[in-house]
Amino acid sequence: MSVLRTKSIEQSIDDTTEDHEFQLKRRLTALDLTLFGIGVIIGAGIFTTTGRAAQELAGPAVVISFVVGALCCGLAALCYAELASTVPVSGSAYTFSYATLGELIAWIIGWDLFLELMLGASVVAQGWSQYFTELISHAGWALPDAVAPGSHFDLMAFVLVATLTALVAFGIKESLRVNMALVALKLFIVLFVIVAGIGFINRDNYSPFIPEATDAAAKTGVQRPLLDTILGLEPAAFGVMGIFTAASLVFFAYIGFDVVATTAEEAKNPQRDLPIGIIASLIICTVLYVAVALVITGMVKYDDIDPKAALATAFTDAGKGGYATIISAGAVAGLATVVMTLMIGATRVLFAMSRDNLLPRSLAHTNDRTGTPVRLTLIIGGLVALICSLTPIGKLEEMVNIGTLSAFALVSLAIPILRKRRPDLERSFKVPFSPVLPILSSLVCLYLMLNLSIETWLRFLVWMALGFIIYFAYSRHHAKLNRVDTDTDPDYLRA
Repeated sequence: MSVLRTKSIEQSIDDTTEDHEFQLKRRLTALDLTLFGIGVIIGAGIFTTTGRAAQELAGPAVVISFVVGALCCGLAALCYAELASTVPVSGSAYTFSYATLGELIAWIIGWDLFLELMLGASVVAQGWSQYFTELISHAGWALPDAVAPGSHFDLMAFVLVATLTALVAFGIKESLRVNMALVALKLFIVLFVIVAGIGFINRDNYSPFIPEATDAAAKTGVQRPLLDTILGLEPAAFGVMGIFTAASLVFFAYIGFDVVATTAEEAKNPQRDLPIGIIASLIICTVLYVAVALVITGMVKYDDIDPKAALATAFTDAGKGGYATIISAGAVAGLATVVMTLMIGATRVLFAMSRDNLLPRSLAHTNDRTGTPVRLTLIIGGLVALICSLTPIGKLEEMVNIGTLSAFALVSLAIPILRKRRPDLERSFKVPFSPVLPILSSLVCLYLMLNLSIETWLRFLVWMALGFIIYFAYSRHHAKLNRVDTDTDPDYLRA
C-alpha cells in the first residue's frame, strides 16, 4: 500500500458527477471568481501591512516591494491557473497534488491549507472586531470590557463568524452576492483613499526613496528568521535588502488568489473562468496596492507612518477625521469578505479530502437545495468562531504564511511532473517556459518560508506531526483508493 499512490485526473473529475450526495453545483462565472479573489486579497494587507512594511523595512521603496511580491506570487498564480483549468475539481492544491505527487503529499498539502484558511479566518475576524470597535467609537458607543477585542471573549468576532457561517451554509451563489456587494464597497474605499490622498502628497516625503540601510530591530532565539540563523546574518532594514525583506512581508498581502482554485468544481466553465479569475484578481490587486503605497508614503514621511492604522491615521493627521471614519467603515466591510472567503476555502478543501475518505466521508454530504456541504460548513464555522473569540492569536499569524507557501511550492512542482506523466491532457491554459518558471516559483516560495521565524517553523512541525498521526492512524487505511481494484480499473490509480 504505497503512500505515494496517485489518483487519476479522470477519476477526480468523475467523482464530481458519480454521486449526487457529494456534488457541488456549478454556479460561478469568471466575474464571480474574480470578485471572489479580490474579496479575499484586499483585506488586512492593504489596511495594515502597507504601513508596517514602509515604516519598519523599506520606506517609500515599499512600492517596489509590492511589485516584487506580486511577481513572486504571480509565478505561483500561473501554476494554479494551469492546474485549476486542467483539474477543475474542488480542493485546490490538495486535489492537484493527489493527481501528481501522491497521496501522502496531498494529505500534507490539504492539512497545511486547512491550517492556513481556518487560522487565517480567525486572525482576520479578530482584526475585523477591532476595526468595528473603532468605527462605533466615532458614534460614541463602546462594548463592555468583558466582551471587547482582547478580552476573554471577543463577542463581535464570534457574531461575525456565526453570521458568515450561516450565509455560506445557505448557498455559494447567495454568499457570493453578498461578497460582490462588500467587494464593491471595499473597492470604492480603496479608490477613495487613492483619489483623496493625491491632493495631500508632499513629494519631499519620497526622498530618500530608498533609505540608507540599517540593521533591523534585534531578534533573539526562536524569534529570529530561520535563514538568518543558518547563515549567521542580521535582519536587514531599508536599503536594497530592506526592499526584499519587506517583499517577504507584503507577499502575504496577496494571499487569497489560491482560494479561487478551491471553487473549481463550482465554476460554470472552469477551463476558461478559473485562469481569468485567478490572474485578473491578482493583477487588479497589485495595481491597487502600488497606488495606495504611493499615496501613503507621499502623505506621511515613512518613519512617521502609523504601522497599525496607516490609512486612517494619515488622513487624521491631514485634518480629515471624517475621511478616517469612512476608511474604518471600508475596513469593516473589507475584512468581512476576507473571513467569508477563507471559510469557504477551508470548507472546500476538507470537502475534497472527505470525499476521498481521507477524512470521514459523511462530512462531504451536500444539501439538495443549497448544493453546499452544510455539515462541514457548520463544523468549520464553529471552530473558527471559538478560535477567534477565545484565543489570543498573536504570533500564530505567521502559521498562515508558512502553510500557504508550502502549498505554493508543491503546486509549482506539480506542473512539470503532470506534464511529463500526462502529456495527453487538454490544457486550456499553460504556464510559459515550463519547467523553468515552475521550479523558480517553488524556489522563491522556499526562500520566503526560510525568512519566517524559528518559532513558526517549530509550531509548523508540531502541526505536521499531528497530521501524520491522523494520516497513518486513519486516512491511509480508509482512503477511497483502498477499495479500487487496480487490475480492473487502471484509470483510477496511476503509479
